[in-house]
Amino acid sequence: MLKRVEAEIGGKIISIETGKIAKQASGSVVMRSGETMVLITAVSATESKADMGFLPLTIEYQEKLASVGRIPGNYFRREIGRPSENEVLTCRLIDRPMRPLFPKGYSSETQVIATVLSADQHHYPDMLALTGASCALMLSDIPFGGPVAGGRVGYIDGKYVLNPTIAELKTSAMDIVVACTRDAVVMVEGKADELSEDEVLAGIFYAFEHLQPLIDLQEELQKTSGKAKRQIPELQIDEPLYARVREIAAAGMEKVFNTSDKLERSQVYDSLKKEVVETLDPDGLRRSEIGDLISSYKKSFMRGKIVSDGIRIGGRKSNQIREISCETGYLSRTHGSALFTRGETQALVSTTLGSERDKQRVETLYGEETNRFMLHYNFPPYCVGEVRGLRGPSRRDIGHGNLATRGLEAVLPAEEDFPYSIRVVSEVLESNGSSSMATVCGGSMAMMDAGVPLKSPVSGIAMGLIKEADQVVILSDILGDEDHLGDMDFKVVGTAHGITSLQMDIKIAGVDRQIMGKALAQAKDGRIHILGEMEKSISASRAEVAEHAPKFMVHKINPDKIRDLIGPGGKIIKELSAEFDAKIEVDDSGLVKMFALSGDLAEALVAKVKAITAEAEVGAVYKGIVKTIKDFGAFVEILPGTDGLVHISELDIKRVAKVTDVVKEGDEIEVKVLDVDNRGRIRLSRKALLEE
Repeated sequence: MLKRVEAEIGGKIISIETGKIAKQASGSVVMRSGETMVLITAVSATESKADMGFLPLTIEYQEKLASVGRIPGNYFRREIGRPSENEVLTCRLIDRPMRPLFPKGYSSETQVIATVLSADQHHYPDMLALTGASCALMLSDIPFGGPVAGGRVGYIDGKYVLNPTIAELKTSAMDIVVACTRDAVVMVEGKADELSEDEVLAGIFYAFEHLQPLIDLQEELQKTSGKAKRQIPELQIDEPLYARVREIAAAGMEKVFNTSDKLERSQVYDSLKKEVVETLDPDGLRRSEIGDLISSYKKSFMRGKIVSDGIRIGGRKSNQIREISCETGYLSRTHGSALFTRGETQALVSTTLGSERDKQRVETLYGEETNRFMLHYNFPPYCVGEVRGLRGPSRRDIGHGNLATRGLEAVLPAEEDFPYSIRVVSEVLESNGSSSMATVCGGSMAMMDAGVPLKSPVSGIAMGLIKEADQVVILSDILGDEDHLGDMDFKVVGTAHGITSLQMDIKIAGVDRQIMGKALAQAKDGRIHILGEMEKSISASRAEVAEHAPKFMVHKINPDKIRDLIGPGGKIIKELSAEFDAKIEVDDSGLVKMFALSGDLAEALVAKVKAITAEAEVGAVYKGIVKTIKDFGAFVEILPGTDGLVHISELDIKRVAKVTDVVKEGDEIEVKVLDVDNRGRIRLSRKALLEE
């Protein structure tokens, strides 16, 4: 039976309905805002998969172009199977707040699919999909610790706006997605225009407060239309066996904790694990169970050390940043490069400059979009000492790259001031936590090395959290192990002036305003410290673009001369491009943008363009070729494609009976421009020069 509920959120009506379509799914809802509609379904297998070691949850988000009345532009005229980058990023936005809320021990394969059915070009469908995923899970028989509500917060003219429209967001100084439960914030992702920590924090909790009605709607709908939840047996721990594990592993775990080197620490732990298993289970009957208990003990031991003793893995203090080394110009042939190393995390980042043709073009629900700035993050297997196949970027790679992109976009120069397309590529060479933040730091330095005039240098830091009862420890610049055993991964990117992007994921029920505020303040201190270390290598953008970068020149011509520059069928502009090995672009206003491989080529190309498109100036003297003879005078070409008339009376000082008595077709003569009328007709004189 159809059931529909609605609430006003940020001045816009959001409704949830269930019971009309997709009724064979375990749970299904249709979310609406304006004329934007998203169908979200949740389905789970009835049987469990033992010994999975992780939650087999799959999130899919699909944007169908039929929802905006368009046919796809590809050859097949259908949505291609591989999801777009925006679809991948939205999947991650849905997955991250949902995953920690499933109960331990639940291992049935679960799938949530969100499909955009209708998009009105005003209301974003992604936030409807996030809330709808929670509601579909709430209505299903799948065990889930929600509800979760999601929304986007903007900052327009000094005021916070929840779920701004597409048009409103273009003028917003903030674009942050917030997911929350009844009690706390569980996920944050977004960007800001160098806003302060207080402004960002206030925006996050503005969203938290105003999203609560969506929690109410889901609880109301579950009471009337929800299914009974499956019962998941509680995980039983063999306490006597766990006590023996702790007894045997205690001394060895101390050694693991005090080993700074990542690979060496892993080897020490593997040896300890082997020793415990062989001691307690020589027949190999309970190997998996004992392995899980050792892992639990490792997590408990290390968290206890951090909370009770105030010491981190390797002996660092909670706010201490690992040793940093920076180097620019590491790659000789790239336009800009930087090698950034922080502890055992290292990124080699390059910058490539291109022309307008190099912009990325993407087909979206809102039409074709172009991106002048691209950042690609690569995480090869050797960076963590693993062997696996090299494939395309994973969802994680796309997510990390997007976080770094947002952090750096805020400081890019305006396109009219720096009309290059910019591509930054980060190769993670070593990883032990915070590789995306190393990408941000390396990307900032590589662009400055390439001569991109950034507004300010940018750095990034990953923060962690250990929460035991009322004891809270916030960690700066976390390691991979600290991410694994901790309760939060909070990445903050920004300049010395403010935050440009951030991302927070948590593994506990949520974090309150006080904890998040403290984390942001500690992140700022770390960010400033890292900027200081980066400044030792490069403190400002190079005055000129790199030697091997294309040189950009601009020349404005009369729009009437565009056809002369392009030529019939593009003949002239193609010849110029080939002759000077350059990219030439002309817009309707007559602005000619030229990209050449060197400064000399660029200057020579500009001179040639000026010659082709030059216009006659009154009073100027030209050497021209007589093209046509008439009874009343001669037509002389003074510039390529530009003729003027020398009247018979202006050919000589003395009286001229016949034009051919003075000049013939093909003669080269000097003439002076007497006048150019409002129709562009040019009056020339040879007589004036003879008199002079």
